[in-house]
Parts: sequence; C-alpha cells; structure tokens
Amino acid sequence: MNLLFARFLRAVYRKEPVSGFILILGVTDALIGGLGGRESLLSIGLLIALLGAVMRWRQGEKKSKAIATETVRYYLPPGSTRQPLPLLTPSKRSSK
Repeated sequence: MNLLFARFLRAVYRKEPVSGFILILGVTDALIGGLGGRESLLSIGLLIALLGAVMRWRQGEKKSKAIATETVRYYLPPGSTRQPLPLLTPSKRSSK
C-alpha cells in the first residue's frame, strides 16, 4: 500500500507541481472530513480537489495547444542568393 501511494504521489507531482499539490490537499481534507464526520471539511476538500483537477486539465490543454501551434523557425534562407566563393589555391612565392 505504501509503495503504491508513493508512486501515485510522484506521478501527481511530476507533471504539474502546483495543481498536484492543490489536488492532494483537497483529497486529504475530504478524507479527514469524511472519516471524522465533519461535513464542512468534506465539502471544502471536495471543492479544493475539484479545483486542482480543473487546473491540471486546463494546463494540459494549454500545453497540447502550444505544441500544435508552434511553428518551425528557419535560421538560414531557403536558397543561396550570393555567388559562391572562389576556390583558394596556394600562391607560388619566389624564394630569396
């Protein structure tokens, strides 16, 4: 159980730490409120968990849109407009 819980926490935090923290905070509040018989803490925890899930969904949606709309930047022109450089040949010098 402990290993499974640790893997779940790592998976939640790895992608988006802020929304993962809010999601886990809400789930923890909801569990404490549900097990302790406090309906107000349960409802607040569920609302916070829902907020974290919505934040994560929107952040994932923004990333997928950014990847799809990103254009490729070309740093070189498509064709050479200049004349090619002449070949360099060693010059023959006369020795003294």
